[in-house]
Amino acid sequence: MSLHDTLTGEIWRSPALIEDFDAITRCGGRFAGSESEARALALLRSRLRAIPGIATSEHVYEYDGWERTAQRLTLLGPEERDFPCHALIWTPDTPEGGIEAEMVDLGRGARADFDAHRDQIAGRFVIVRQDYPFGSDTVHRSVKYAWALEAGAVGFLLSSAVTGDMPATGFSATNAPEDIPAVGISMETAQALREAGGDAPARLRLETGGTRKPATGIDLIAEVPGQGPEWVVLSAHYDGHDLAESALDNGTGAAAVLQILRTYAPHVGGMRRGLRAMLFTAEEWGLTGSRLYVDGLSEAERRGIAVNVNLDTIAGSPRVACLCSGFAELGDFARAVGREAGIDIPLVEPLKRNSDHYNFARRGIPAMRLVAGFDEPECDVRFILTAADRRSIVADAELKHGTLVAAEMVWHALNWPGEIAPHKSGAEIEEILRGLE
Repeated sequence: MSLHDTLTGEIWRSPALIEDFDAITRCGGRFAGSESEARALALLRSRLRAIPGIATSEHVYEYDGWERTAQRLTLLGPEERDFPCHALIWTPDTPEGGIEAEMVDLGRGARADFDAHRDQIAGRFVIVRQDYPFGSDTVHRSVKYAWALEAGAVGFLLSSAVTGDMPATGFSATNAPEDIPAVGISMETAQALREAGGDAPARLRLETGGTRKPATGIDLIAEVPGQGPEWVVLSAHYDGHDLAESALDNGTGAAAVLQILRTYAPHVGGMRRGLRAMLFTAEEWGLTGSRLYVDGLSEAERRGIAVNVNLDTIAGSPRVACLCSGFAELGDFARAVGREAGIDIPLVEPLKRNSDHYNFARRGIPAMRLVAGFDEPECDVRFILTAADRRSIVADAELKHGTLVAAEMVWHALNWPGEIAPHKSGAEIEEILRGLE
């Protein structure tokens, strides 16, 4: 049996993957700046330091922290009625007493929906639906928020796309003075608000408040040198949201990074490239941790990264896709890996600004994201960014499969005989980024 087959079997059989995943989710939702995130940091730091033969370090940085202190949505009328809501990250404070305005329902909130209601948006709250996060035609909530801001809306209400009376959450504001208040609401609340107005738009009052304070982010780094100067960067984020346990997004990716590193570390010294494992935080805050890390690298350090393999939500479906970030050669590489491993790996060619791989790609570094459930809106991945993202919905077999797909990518990248994919020039990246939503 080859070393590759031996290690693949070790990954599948090891109880450590599930044990790590359980421990990460027991920390809670891991909202950046919270005690839950601090517990996860301590756990992951200890797990890394327990792996023999690796060098560990930390990328420490300051960012604008925020903690919600008030969130209230009220339907105005003869009898006022409050509805549950969840203030989105960095939402600005409303004036004392809140903001009162009519609402306009834009349905899904695609560009066509905004264009069709252009003259009805200014001075009103807009309600849009959260898209299934990973689809060919997905429009990210931050893009819809930007359109609402541009059209003069006074507030942004993001409806969940799943039933169960669970408000949506996520990042949308940019932490800028022109931001408007933004909250997540449930699908059921959105429907009740639509029906409340009858023939006239419903009138709402929104109150939000938060505490802004300097925060410290700590990204964990572990390295095992290979025979050559290049590195394969295996990454995942460990922060999440406070509605649940952030199990799919991204306890799955963080646990997989630990398992792959633990399994491969004793053997990387004989491979063509070194392995650098990275666990980022503040990903849910506009990809802040990875942005500051990659931007802080010298050009030579960036050129030394052969590929970034980013793991984010690798369970929730037995089907794991590879987002190739506009690097055609990464598609060729992933196809070759899939053929050799006997795994069907769907490919998504365009760059997506939906996880930490984006910050590597925007600096010209070949970067991929592995994600479960792409273009499968009925799979369990639909529950991310809701109160249902808990350990109980993650099948162990799906987590193991997602980890094996990632391990195959990393193994082949460590040993690939030639260039995996060329770095892109600034002009080439500008072309990819042009018009990106």
